[in-house]
Amino acid sequence: MLQRLKRIARRILLGRRPSSAGPQAEATTELQRTGLNEPRLDQDAESLIKRSVTTLDFNRSYLSLVGRAWFENYPESDPEKIIKSLVLVDEQGQEIEVPLVNQSVQLADFPQAGYAGNVNFSTISDGKPLQPGRYQILLQLKQYLKKGWLIRRTTLGQVVGVDRDLNYTAKMTSYSAHSNKSFRLTLQYSLALQGLTVMSDKLSDIDPAENQLDATTGFESAALRGLKRRVLKWWYRWYCLRPIKKRQIAFVSDSRVTISGNFEFIYQELQRRQSDFQIKFYLKPSIKAKKSWRETRTLAKALATSRYVILDDFYPLVYPLRIRENADLIQAWHAVGAFKTFGYSRLGMPGGPKAQSLNHRNYTRALVSSHNVADKYAEGFGISTDKVAPLGIPRTDIFFDEAKKRAIRARLTEELPFIKGKKVILFAPTFRGNGQQSAYYPFEMLNFKKIYAALHEDYVFLLKIHPFVQNKPTLPYEFADFYHDVSDYREINDLLLVADQLITDYSSVCFEYALLGRPMVFFAPDLADYMRSRSFYFNYFDFIPGSLAENTTDLITQLQHPQVDQQKLTGFVNFFFDDLDGRASARFVDALENNFGATDDAVVTPSDGPQYSEDGKQLPNWGKP
Repeated sequence: MLQRLKRIARRILLGRRPSSAGPQAEATTELQRTGLNEPRLDQDAESLIKRSVTTLDFNRSYLSLVGRAWFENYPESDPEKIIKSLVLVDEQGQEIEVPLVNQSVQLADFPQAGYAGNVNFSTISDGKPLQPGRYQILLQLKQYLKKGWLIRRTTLGQVVGVDRDLNYTAKMTSYSAHSNKSFRLTLQYSLALQGLTVMSDKLSDIDPAENQLDATTGFESAALRGLKRRVLKWWYRWYCLRPIKKRQIAFVSDSRVTISGNFEFIYQELQRRQSDFQIKFYLKPSIKAKKSWRETRTLAKALATSRYVILDDFYPLVYPLRIRENADLIQAWHAVGAFKTFGYSRLGMPGGPKAQSLNHRNYTRALVSSHNVADKYAEGFGISTDKVAPLGIPRTDIFFDEAKKRAIRARLTEELPFIKGKKVILFAPTFRGNGQQSAYYPFEMLNFKKIYAALHEDYVFLLKIHPFVQNKPTLPYEFADFYHDVSDYREINDLLLVADQLITDYSSVCFEYALLGRPMVFFAPDLADYMRSRSFYFNYFDFIPGSLAENTTDLITQLQHPQVDQQKLTGFVNFFFDDLDGRASARFVDALENNFGATDDAVVTPSDGPQYSEDGKQLPNWGKP
């Protein structure tokens, strides 16, 4: 009985609730938790853990630690017989276990005493931030002996070089279509108790739909957008009674307000030829952006009567429409190549479309960069391969125009004076999440302080964050001479021209940058999670035309010692680009004029003169030439 009470007292001191089913039930519960069937040894005084922490590092919601732990009386050199982990225990006794990695150390009789590990509190609860509550972080050590597994938990122990209590706070966020949440994360290390406690407190929980007030933000509610879709469809049917204007082109996008990207290069080629096509633009910055009733009707008319309607991105208004027999709906997709799966390639995956969805299926043509990816785009868009045209991506023409590249570099050097005299690193990752409403980037994976300390003397670090991402990077003011957020700069290809190195992850930006032949680092600490939720068209490790970094230390090393595998890069470019001549725009316009063109029955209306954005892109008026 006395031994029983002692065991219960030790469990209480370690933050674990005693079992009411007796000692044998305790052992059985422990075995069920570990999945091991061997008998469990009693936790007597001889099984005390010796331990210390050599590194305890906080980076936003990311905890990294390195240390040592061993059973003093049981020397062991076989790593297969030692299992270490962290266990978070809340006040109700619920547990979260995080495995640690064994590391070899110079310690006589205990060469496998070392360990290292990371905890990302932003994703620890099934991909979401740590649920609100107070948790004690315990170190669990399991070691296999002749009589079975010896299992014990204790606090982390003394942190080397720390002579006071530590307190640290950070913010965590999560995003979904119906709930944007924020949490405060607090970590406290007690020197007296040699233990670490973590607390999560919910700060806010907001339905993003409540903030979509058209009068103040330019956004429309989902209900109003749904009503306008139905009205547009009715007007479209009405205007289908009119003849098609055989020389009219409508450029339509809900992801840009300037004539940029593929639209810019197609438009410039049409202008260079002094084409007699009547060209009009219908551009908005977002699918949620407000369209007036007049704009909705004007758009319906253009969709019904234009010989060509050209898209550059997802455009939900057009998908329920039946495209007329003598008209073409052409998708000049903004991305190049085929990397992460999209569209109907994601059927059954989180955020993927339903089998009965109408999205993308009414394209009559889709542009791609190579015949090698035609089947991937046909699958993703849900169209037949004969509708996929490997003519090249118009906006990649820039990489073959030396005069234009020099002009862009000169302009950016003036607009971004901090890049002068420095090597430029461009950080351009894709978003995480199932779509625009749940998009985020886990900035806690980057240790900004370590990167700054290693690189700031010779480099500048530009951040081009995907426009869908809702959580923006918080850059410490003391690093302002090194980190520069250029996410608002619309055209990423311009930024690629001034970048000496590119950091990306799963983004298609690697295809364009490959044309420059410069070093790329693929920073992918969450690769396993991303592969499970998104997947790729090709094996990631064989695919990437650069080096892989799985943590900040690897990233710094590869940036300091950039390398290019020229053979692999050349094979990559030749596979994903059929033509390396800078004439993709010309081939596309040739297709418009020669394969589908006829006499023009439209009248071109003169404009009042073009207007331009701050970065020199032309701003068209709605429905005007």
